[in-house]
Amino acid sequence: MLVKKWMSKEVISVDPDDSMQQAVNLMKEHDIRLLPVMKGPKLVGVLSDGDLKKASAPSAVALDVQEVLYHTYKTKIRDIMTADPVTIPVDQTVDEAAQVLLKNRIAGAPAIDHRGAVSGMITRSDIFRAFIALTAMGTRGIQFAFHVKDRLGAVKELTDIIRTYGGRTASVLSSYENAPPGHRNVYIRTFNLDRSKLGQMVSELKEKATMLYMVDHRENRREIYE
Repeated sequence: MLVKKWMSKEVISVDPDDSMQQAVNLMKEHDIRLLPVMKGPKLVGVLSDGDLKKASAPSAVALDVQEVLYHTYKTKIRDIMTADPVTIPVDQTVDEAAQVLLKNRIAGAPAIDHRGAVSGMITRSDIFRAFIALTAMGTRGIQFAFHVKDRLGAVKELTDIIRTYGGRTASVLSSYENAPPGHRNVYIRTFNLDRSKLGQMVSELKEKATMLYMVDHRENRREIYE
């Protein structure tokens, strides 16, 4: 899952000589929280809603409306933007982008192509959308979580059982994080199950692996076994 497939491709930008008020208006109009600051085709900074809040008049409560407006129109973006911003190549994976955002404690970053030109913006919201697609949350099916022995064919045994009950596997994710030695955690989302036979199927699954939980999103039902 590459950044270029999930980034916001419409780039709404500002010039460093634009006013703070122009940036405020753009963010409200387009419902965004981050703007690349461009001098012609060159990226020179980024401006976040956090930058705007920090730049607000410190004693705004003591100012009248005209004074506040004067402050926002007088203040230039070059004076409040973050220069030398973090950028993310469009051919990085979404999880690589997530690591960059987390490490730098930022909500988003410009996505750049091989020439260094800004091709889009990748934000935490974009990464959330990618994660939801990866886990097939949109199917509103059932997710099972297991501790599975780390051996060949162990996951297939589980998906084969689900298939015999008419279930379709929408996603399979696995991780060694917080798994017991010799095991891995496996998360299977399935849909089209006959829920009248769900109890019988769960019993068979438990014979093959340690079930951690079952969450039925359609029925809003969850059983936690850990």
